[in-house]
Amino acid sequence: MSPRVLALAAATAALLVVVPGLSPDSTVLAQSAAPAAPPSTPARLPDVIYVPTPEAVVTAMLEVARVTSNDIVYDLGCGDGRIVIAAAKKYGARGVGIDIDPQRLAEARANARSAGVADRVEFRQEDLFEADIGEATVVTLYLLPSLNLKLLPKLQRDLRPGTRLVSHAFDMGDWTPEQHLEVDGRHVYFWRLSRD
Repeated sequence: MSPRVLALAAATAALLVVVPGLSPDSTVLAQSAAPAAPPSTPARLPDVIYVPTPEAVVTAMLEVARVTSNDIVYDLGCGDGRIVIAAAKKYGARGVGIDIDPQRLAEARANARSAGVADRVEFRQEDLFEADIGEATVVTLYLLPSLNLKLLPKLQRDLRPGTRLVSHAFDMGDWTPEQHLEVDGRHVYFWRLSRD
């Protein structure tokens, strides 16, 4: 048997691991809580390709939203998780990243562990148009203009008055932002949901 072979004993839900460097008689038996799940696949194709937000823009987005440790920051289309990770690491906020792509979510979870904030953030494989976002106090976006507009009714319906919205690069059509910043040639838009 090759030293790289892993065999799952389905009947006992145990994992047999052959460790390189040990004699063929030496094996490690590890109990498995459940059989390994097949890799997740998106329910549908993502609406946009993944393009990471530069760190300077991440910082500006969180600053303009005035994120604090009392906030729950949702990033819709979170990619590698950098925005919610930065919110947790720099401000002590809780964060939730939503993305449809399981590969990006695996990266995001690994990045959160590396940053030491895995206990403050979570990542969900969901369609951002269907996700439950009602607990958010801050929502960040880096979507296309048409997607921002398509998402706007959901944001207005599901979020509480006073929730802060920040978009990298694209506005929300006729909805005038409270603030519009330019950071290293990139645009950041900030709105607050009104109380009426």
